Formats: sequence, structure tokens, C-alpha cells
Amino acid sequence: MAAQEPALLMKHNWKFHCLLGLVFGFLGLFLVYPIVCVLQGSFMVEMEGRNRFTLVFFKLFAESPLMWRCLANSLGLAALTTFACLLVATPLAQIFVHYRFGGKTWWQTLMMSSLILPPFVGAIGMQQVFARFGTLNHWLGLVGPNVSNPHPIDWLGAGGFWGVVIMQTLHLFPILFLYAHASLAGIDPAVREAARSLGASPARVWRTVTLPLLMPGLFAGSALVFVWAFTDLGTPLVFGLNQVVAVQIFDKVNETGFNPFGYTLVIVVLAITVGLFAFSRRLLVRGEFVTEKRSTIQEDCEPLRGLKGALILGGMGLLVLVSLLPHASVVAQSLSDHWFMSALPQKWTTSHYVEIFTLPLTFTALKNSLLFAAASALLDMVLGVLIAFWLVRREFAGKTLLDMLTVLPLALPGLVLAFGYVVGFNVPVKWHGLDLSWLRSVLNPRENPIILLIVSYSIRRLPYLVRAAHAGFQQLHVSLEDASRNLGAGRWTTIRRVVLPLLRGHLVAGGVLTFAFAFLEVSDSLILAMQERYFPVTKAIWSLLGRIEPGAASVACALGVLGMAVLFAAFYTANRILGKKMGNLFG
Repeated sequence: MAAQEPALLMKHNWKFHCLLGLVFGFLGLFLVYPIVCVLQGSFMVEMEGRNRFTLVFFKLFAESPLMWRCLANSLGLAALTTFACLLVATPLAQIFVHYRFGGKTWWQTLMMSSLILPPFVGAIGMQQVFARFGTLNHWLGLVGPNVSNPHPIDWLGAGGFWGVVIMQTLHLFPILFLYAHASLAGIDPAVREAARSLGASPARVWRTVTLPLLMPGLFAGSALVFVWAFTDLGTPLVFGLNQVVAVQIFDKVNETGFNPFGYTLVIVVLAITVGLFAFSRRLLVRGEFVTEKRSTIQEDCEPLRGLKGALILGGMGLLVLVSLLPHASVVAQSLSDHWFMSALPQKWTTSHYVEIFTLPLTFTALKNSLLFAAASALLDMVLGVLIAFWLVRREFAGKTLLDMLTVLPLALPGLVLAFGYVVGFNVPVKWHGLDLSWLRSVLNPRENPIILLIVSYSIRRLPYLVRAAHAGFQQLHVSLEDASRNLGAGRWTTIRRVVLPLLRGHLVAGGVLTFAFAFLEVSDSLILAMQERYFPVTKAIWSLLGRIEPGAASVACALGVLGMAVLFAAFYTANRILGKKMGNLFG
């Protein structure tokens, strides 16, 4: 038996390295290769039959007033959204950490509810409420049957700029709230007590002690919100705000063969997002503003009473009301049979929900999204378990690289990845005399985007599954696996009979979340699905909004409500399984 052991080890290493090579090949083809194609299109130009390095495209970009205007608008949107989220989330986290009041769990659940409605969908209902002749102006008496006001207030701002800021803020402030809440809860109360005992006022303690300790978490959350807002495609499209970077990239997709601005804009987005992500990760890893250890001192939460308590709870109630307004407006639009020049629909109906399953466009989109999301979640579960197992249990060459590739999708906007797929997989019919029509039919998004949609959904959400499985492997002591191996079980039998059953909760939670996010993915769907028979749900919503027939917008909202239900069910299921650990998937 001893003589056979080296042979068994060699066999195991052969299988392991084959699997490892397949995973690296998958990530290289569908994660690294698209980025390389974008870089090549940005910096290389064909001259005299050879590719030569050039910066001429960036020179053209620098000389274009339109491109600078789009970049300024996108940066302004992202900065204003991030600042507004900070203004909302920071004091809110302070309230939840340092005050005691009834129904705190319910309040927090209501605060998180805005995450279940993608801003792309919420923007549809918000237009109905805040438009010049919308619900709010009717309630304020500025328009109506007996009011002659040709210029009512435009609450969304010229071109919908402020509408995008409002919608993104309502959707993204819970993310920053989670970061701020975790950072505040992790600060040692003894540090603040020491500052107070030295005579510092509450304001001085906040400025000199709490805020510096809070900064790494706030910056990490702010970087995520900034990148999300900067690369958001759906919301500006719905509001008709075309002069932003994301919409310009969307418009250039059909011109990728010859328009240099598409490549250049993607490089600008990639540089900003990766730079912010790397800086935030470096700040958190360095941990310059941390306490050495948490003391045993428990800080008493101050009860909310009197006028102060009434003002705080009233403010939170107003925030909940405003954050739920897009949800209510989308639901109302989905149930309206006629809604024009009135505060609320004149007629109500449920027929639009029936149309979802009878119209060819919407029914096909539902089937497509279910197929694409389920396939991507299954692919993520397989890859997530393998990668997490290797990162936790194995030592091998390339481990750091694999870890970096797994984290990279967090810093890679879907806009960039989808553009890279359009560029990189634009397979020609013939190449050097070879017939590539078979490859074009399965990989070129202009012909058939199914594989690329599934893979793009999977790549974008892979970090969630890896983190979920990674946490499960860390909690699963290796002695359980050793005991199974000592009883004669092989490695794969041990994984199938011991490891996977114990990780079932983490994998189900991560899989449900990846399915739900893929079901409502916006950027990848809008860019890669170019033919109606391949439209997923979000592309069908966008297509319906562009139609002029009566009821099309209401059917789009009904699809959005269905998406909300899917995402709510996913969050509820994951929260019941993971509890407080669910936030670790996004941090």
C-alpha cells in the first residue's frame, strides 16, 4: 500500500491541476480577454498591415466638448449621489447604534426595502409622480382641471438630472448605511469614554475620535456607491439623460468597429472604478484608523424620548415614506388602466399582469431571464465551491492570482464587461479561409448572446458565491474532512457526502441572491441582447417603454413589480439563512 501512495498522489495532482487550468482558462477567456480587447482597441491602430501603439483616440477624446460634457455629468451624478447617501446614511447609522427605540428591527427592514427595486424600474414610476403634470403637482394644486399653469414645477430638473440623483440616492443609501453601521458598531466604546473623561464635548469626540475611526468604512462604502452611480445605465436611459458616459457607451455599441470614443470611454470608466476600488481596499487593509482590540465595556444605548425622539422617528418615517415612493408609484402604474393629467389613475385594472404571460415579448423575456439566471447561478455555485475550497484548503502556485481574479468583478462594472464581450467576441464569418460561422452562431452577441449573457451574469456575481462558500469552509473544521478520508472515503465522496451538506445554507443563500440579481441585471442585458427573441426581462422593460401604444408602460411596470417580488423573496430567504452574516457578501 505504501508503494501505491505516490502514484495516488500523482493522480490527484493531475486531476487538480486539470481543474485548476479549466477555471483559469474560463476566467481568462471571459474576464481578462474582454478587458485586453478593449485595451487593444483603445491603444492600437492598424497601419500598413501592422498594429501600432497610438494615443490618437485619447487626443480626439480630449478635443471633443461632448465627451467632456458627458464625463462631467457622470462624475457630477456620482459625486452628488455619494454625498447625498453620506448625508442620509451616516446620521442614520449613528441613530441605530447609539439609541434604543421600539421596532428597531422593523425600521431597519424598511430602510433596506429600497434595495429590492432597481432604480431602472423605479425611475418609471418616479416620472409619473414628479413630472410637470404628475401626481405631486396635482396634489399641490399647481395643475389640474381648474388651474391654468403652462409652466408647473419640473421636480426632476432639466433633462432629468436631479431625477437620476434622487433615484440613485434612494436606491444606494442602504449600502452606505450597512458600511457605516458596521464601522460604528465595531468602534471600542472605551475610546470614546476616554475622550469624554478628558473633558471633550460630544461634538469634539465625534470629530476627533469617532470620525477618524469611521473613515475607512465610509470611504469603502462611498467608493462602491460612487462607482455604481457613475456606471449606472438604466436610470439615465429611462429619464432621457443621454449626455452621460454610460449612455454614450451604450450608443457606441453598434459602432464598435470604427468609433474610437466607445473604447476610450470604457477605458476612462475602467481606470476610475479600478482606481477607486484599489484605493479603498488598500485603505481597509492598512487599517491606519483602528483600535487595537475591543474592550469589555458595553456602551449603553440612550433611549429615544420626548421631542428629540419624536423628531428622529418622524425624520426616519419621512425617509421611509420617500424611499418607498418609487415602489408605490410602480405598483400604481402597473394597476392603472388610464392615468393622464391626474394625481392618481382614473381607472384600475389587473389585466397588465395577465398580459405579461400572454404577450410574446414579455412571456419570452420571462422564460429567457429564468433560464439565464438559473444557469448563471448554477455555474456560480460550481465555480464558487471549487475556488473557495482551493483558497481555504489548498496551497498551490497561482493561489494569489486566483484570489485576485475572483475579486476583480467587484471592481469591474457590467458596462465595461459587456462592451468587452461585444468587441472581443465579434467573430467573423471567415478567418484566414476558415469557416467560423458555427462559432459566430454561439459566441457573437449580434447573432446569439445566450452564452455570453449567462457567463456575464455569472462573472459579475461570482464573488458573492465565493464569499459565501469561503465563510462556510472557514467555519467547517478540517478534522471532519480528515475523519471521512480516514474511514476510506475519497476526496470527491467527502466533498459530496460531508462538505456540501454542511455548506448547504451558505450555498443556497448565495445561489438565491445571484439568481435574483441576474434576473434583474441591467447593463449586460441592455447591451448584449440585440434581438427580441433573446431579450431578458430588463431589456423587455426598456423595449416596452419605447413603444407608443396605450398600456405599454403599465405592462413594463407590471414586469418590474414581478422583478421586485423575485428580489424580495431572495433577500428574505438569504436573510433567514445567513442572518447578520448576509452583509459580508457585499462588503
